Amino acid sequence: MDTKFSVALHIMVMISESTEVQNSDTLANSVNTNPSYIRKITALLKKAGIIESTQGKSGMSLLKSSREIDLLEIYQAVHPKEVKLLNVHTDVNPECPVAQNIEAVLNPIFTDAEQQLFQSLKARTLEDVIKQMKENHYESHSNQAI
Repeated sequence: MDTKFSVALHIMVMISESTEVQNSDTLANSVNTNPSYIRKITALLKKAGIIESTQGKSGMSLLKSSREIDLLEIYQAVHPKEVKLLNVHTDVNPECPVAQNIEAVLNPIFTDAEQQLFQSLKARTLEDVIKQMKENHYESHSNQAI
C-alpha cells in the first residue's frame, strides 16, 4: 500500500501548524517512521516547490499559504510520474468472452474514476485539511492545540 500522499499531508500539516521547528527527526517521530523516509518525501515536496528546507536545525516551511496549496498539487509532488491508480489485468485467456472485453469495458470506467478523484483533490486545499483536523481534534481535546 502506497502511503506517500497521506504522509506528505501529515508533514505539510505539521510544517504549517507547529510552533516548533520541524525537521526530519521531529516529523518522523510524529509519523512513526524513519527520518530517511521523511527526507525522501520532503525532497519530493521541495522539488515541486511546495516547501523549503534548510540544513541543520532550522527546519522546513511552506513556500505558499495553506489555502494556496491544493491537494492535487501535493499528490502530484509525491507521485511525479503519471501512474494509473486502477489497472486491468491483461494476462487473460484470449478464448474467454469476458477476457476478450474486460479491458475495453473497464478502462473507461477506471479512467473516469481517477479523473473524479483528481478533480476532488484539486477542489480541496491544505487549509481545508487543517481546518477539518482542528475540528476533529478539538471535539475530543478542547484544551490542546494541534
